[in-house]
Amino acid sequence: MKKVTSGIVSTALICCISIIGSVSVANADAIADGKKVAFDRKKGNCLACHMIADGSLPGNIGPPLVAMKARFPDKADLRAQIWDSTAANPNTIMPPFGKNRILSEKEVDLVTDFIYSL
Repeated sequence: MKKVTSGIVSTALICCISIIGSVSVANADAIADGKKVAFDRKKGNCLACHMIADGSLPGNIGPPLVAMKARFPDKADLRAQIWDSTAANPNTIMPPFGKNRILSEKEVDLVTDFIYSL
């Protein structure tokens, strides 16, 4: 009976490792795709206002995008900021990317994944 139990545990462990590996690859892909949208001058255009690592010709209107997990411990708050920054600050100059359909739902999610990784 021990062999069967240990075989089941081994199989379960292999499945968990495979799932975790798949999730991290998918997450890495989402971050890379989010970076493309964020750096695209016709889409997110985050570099127009923010300094971001690896970005060229950054603006200085908005704060540098660093230590984002510390600044936004809840990723949903960061997404809400990107979706509609005017909800938290009606006087902001940051465009409400989702609310005004500048970015699609998926693009907002991708940008959020990228920015949250900084």
